[in-house]
Amino acid sequence: MKLRDVLFLASLLLLCPRPAGAQEEVRAPAASWIPEDAVFALEILRPAPLLEMLCGEKATALVTSLPAYRRNEETKEFQDFLGLVKLLEADLETDWRSALARLTSGGFSFALCPGGAALLIVDGSDADMLQSLHGVLLGIARAEAEKQGKAERVSSSEHAGVTCWTFDDKGAHALIGTRLVLASSQEALRAALELQAGDAGASLATVPAFQAARLAALQDAAACLYLDLARLGRAPRVQRALEENRRNPLAALLLSGMAEALRQSSWLAGALRIEQDALVLEATLNEIERDPQGPAAFALPAAPGDGALPHLALPRRVAAISLYRDLARFYAAKDDLFPERTSELIFFENMMGIFFTGRELTGEVLAQARPAMRLVVAEQEYDLAIGTPLVQLPAFAAVLELDEPEEFAEVIEEAWQKALGLINFTRGQQALPGLIIDRVTHGDTRMTVAYFSSAGAEDRARLHQRFNFRPALALRGDHLILSSSEGLARDILDALDQDARQAPLAGADTLIELDGGQLASLLEANHATLVRQNMIEKGHTMEEAEAEVSTFIALARLVDRLELCAGSLQGATRFRAAARLNVEAPAR
Repeated sequence: MKLRDVLFLASLLLLCPRPAGAQEEVRAPAASWIPEDAVFALEILRPAPLLEMLCGEKATALVTSLPAYRRNEETKEFQDFLGLVKLLEADLETDWRSALARLTSGGFSFALCPGGAALLIVDGSDADMLQSLHGVLLGIARAEAEKQGKAERVSSSEHAGVTCWTFDDKGAHALIGTRLVLASSQEALRAALELQAGDAGASLATVPAFQAARLAALQDAAACLYLDLARLGRAPRVQRALEENRRNPLAALLLSGMAEALRQSSWLAGALRIEQDALVLEATLNEIERDPQGPAAFALPAAPGDGALPHLALPRRVAAISLYRDLARFYAAKDDLFPERTSELIFFENMMGIFFTGRELTGEVLAQARPAMRLVVAEQEYDLAIGTPLVQLPAFAAVLELDEPEEFAEVIEEAWQKALGLINFTRGQQALPGLIIDRVTHGDTRMTVAYFSSAGAEDRARLHQRFNFRPALALRGDHLILSSSEGLARDILDALDQDARQAPLAGADTLIELDGGQLASLLEANHATLVRQNMIEKGHTMEEAEAEVSTFIALARLVDRLELCAGSLQGATRFRAAARLNVEAPAR
C-alpha cells in the first residue's frame, strides 16, 4: 500500500454531505485559525446540497462510466485502494459514506498564504470515529515508512497543548475534538495552533476586507470565497499576466472592463449557490470608480440602459460572446493603452489602410460600429454535394450594428473583396488553390460568398481542412455579418428575424455562454484526429489516447451550459458565472 493512497483517502473526507440533525460541539470559527495574510480562503458552509449534486448516486454513476475510470479500475493501485476502504469500513464498523458524513458534517475551510503555505480545516461530529480513523492511517503510514527504512518520517510533537503529526516530514496535521487541521508544513500548522491559543497575531477573521467580502457573499450561499486582490496583485506572476494583457490589443479589447476592475479592486468575494440544476458562482468586487474618461472607458456602458445584447439563438452553437465595446474610442486611446506600439497593432493598421483605401480609421471606419457587438462559434453542417473535411473546424462569425449602413455598405464590400483578393494572391504565390467569389441570396438579403472548388476531389468524405472555410459577408438592415462559413451567416440572418430588437442587459459589458453538449459533439466528430494527435504529442498508445480523449469529451458533455456575465450590475462591479451540470449525460 503506497502512502499516496492513504493521503488520497484522507482527501475524501471533503466529499460527503452533512447528515440531518448532526450534533456539533461549540468551536471557534475556522477563519480565526487562519493567518491574517491569507490571499485566498474558501469556506464550505453547507456541504449537503453542494455535494449531493457533485457526489450523489447519479454523479457517481457518471464518473464510474468514464473511459479513464474503467481503464484504471483493474490496476493494482486501484484495487489496493479499494482494499484500504474495506479495511477502514471494517475497523470503523460502518460504510464509508456514513463515516464520511459524520467526519465532515460541519463543513471545511481551505486557505493559501504567501510563501505557498496551505491550510485545510475539516469539522465533523464524531470525535471517537476521527480518532479511530487516524489510528488506522497512522499504523499504515508507519508500516510504509519502516518498509522504506525511514521510520523517523512518521513522528509527533506537542505544540500549544496539541499533538501534531507528520507522516512524511513535510505536511502536518492535528486532531482537536471533531476538528481536523491539515497544513502543508509543520510551521504552518504551528502558526494556526498559536492563533487559536491566542499566542500569535491577528487572524483572517479580524481583517476588515475579509469581513466585508464574506458579508457580500454570505446570504443563502453553500460556499464563500475570498481573494485578497491587493496582496495578490503584488505577486510577480500576476503583475506579468496583467501587464501582458496591456500589451496585447486583442486581449485588451476582449478583457477590458473585467481586467481594469480586477486591477483597481482590493478584494473579491464569491458565493456559490445551487439554483435548481445549476451551480451558480457570483463574484463581487469592492466598490470602485470606473473612470468614464479613462483609457478603458470604451468598455463602460455610456448610459444607464446601455449594455451587451442578449445572445442570438442559433442551431449547433458552441459558444457565444456579447460585448459592449466602443471600437472607435478603443482605437483613439491606443497611445494610452499601448504606449509601445505592438506588432499586432502595426499589422492591423497596415491592413486597414489597404482595405479601406486610406480612410481615417477612427472617425471614418471604426466609428461606424455601435458599441454592442456579438461573436458566435458553431459546429458546421456540411453540404453533402460538396463533401466533408477530414478535420472538422467550427464556424465563427461577428455581428455588428452600423450607424450608416446604406452609406457604408459599398465601403465594406470593397474592403471584403480586397481581403479575399489578398488571400488569393498569397495562396497563388504558394501554388495553392484560391477562393472563388460568388453572390447568393438568402430571403431578401444578398451575400458575398467565397469558396474553394471541390471539383476533382477523390474522397469527398475526407476533404482538405480548407473546406471548413466558406467566408461570407451579409448586410441586413443595420446589421453587418462577417462569417467564416455561408451556413452560419444564413443561420444568423434567420436568428435576426426572430431577434425582435431585444433590450440590452443594462450595465453588462461582457456576456459569455458555452454549450458543453455542443462542444462534445464537435470533439466527437474529430475523435480519430484527436486520438492521433494525442499519440504523437504525448507518446501514448492508442488505448491510452482513446481513453483520455473519450474522458475529455464526456467531461465536456457533463457541463451542459456555462454562462458568464460581467459589468457594473446592481450598483456594483460583479461577475456571475453559472455552470449547469448534466450529471445524467452518458459517457460515450
